[in-house]
Amino acid sequence: MPETPLAPTSPVRVVIVTPALRDANNGNWQTAQRWARLLQPHALVRLVRQWPDGPDAASDHVMLALHARRSAASVAAWSVQRGSAGLAVVLTGTDLYRDIQSDADAQASLATAQALVVLQDQGRAELQPQLQAKARVIYQSTTQRQPVAHKPATRLNALMVGHLRAEKSPETFQAAARLLQGDRAIHLHHIGQALDAAHEAAARVTMAHCPRYRWWGPLPHGVTRQRMARAHVLVHCSRMEGGAHVIMEALASGTPVLASRVSGNVGMLGADYPGYFEWGDAAGLAQQLRHLHQQSSVLSQWMAHVAPRVALFAPQAEQAQLWGLVQSLVQSS
Repeated sequence: MPETPLAPTSPVRVVIVTPALRDANNGNWQTAQRWARLLQPHALVRLVRQWPDGPDAASDHVMLALHARRSAASVAAWSVQRGSAGLAVVLTGTDLYRDIQSDADAQASLATAQALVVLQDQGRAELQPQLQAKARVIYQSTTQRQPVAHKPATRLNALMVGHLRAEKSPETFQAAARLLQGDRAIHLHHIGQALDAAHEAAARVTMAHCPRYRWWGPLPHGVTRQRMARAHVLVHCSRMEGGAHVIMEALASGTPVLASRVSGNVGMLGADYPGYFEWGDAAGLAQQLRHLHQQSSVLSQWMAHVAPRVALFAPQAEQAQLWGLVQSLVQSS
């Protein structure tokens, strides 16, 4: 039975707790600001780093807490005042694939929440059976971009997008660049901020030794999406992912993805998607890139294969699922 919308005279007040705000420009922030935008036609929405945050906290009806460990203090504070009613914990990445296995605060967040959210269809399997019943999948969304009709036929432009940090495995992309030094037609570019000196140094050393590897640092989102659309393939090397924005953004731009075979990527692209390499296997990645350059028709085959899943990432679908979650939380509170 469809859920009954609340009366417009009683707007729902939603607080989204996010461990990262605009200055971080990472996946949690992208999710938080997009969810705020999608919910605004239906609800009054606030974004905070920690709850309670002042007098407005007393009026909140629903909390959506991103990341079980990093938002644990806010989850616990809500629980003290409200119990589990109106509380959803969203497992966004490292919490799903690392923290909930051993971190007591993350585990407490899962036990406390009325509802749990994972961002791709393999995520629920990471939860203990007693928690799976209160979990739902909400795929993130992005806008469609017009695919670039004519890309250079004599070279392969492979693009990686993501901050340089251990979870994203930038060293795999860099090692592949070294293995491909003799392949003058294969260019590897990386967009993202280095989050520590060691990762920055590794990127600069790779650029010095590999003229067709280029690290651009952080770029504005619009510029990044343009470069994604112009690339022949997006390379995603992560060791763990909750549900990568860049995968859906690439597909929505007509650019196929070559991804590490980890649960979060498989949950986005599908178990039978052909464009995987084993996590950490730089030689396998380099071999795949050579093959894509030699057999460019494979790229269009990959896009055709994954095309039915692109509808999962439509803004209308995410908005409907998100509003359904909020309504269920309000009605049981």
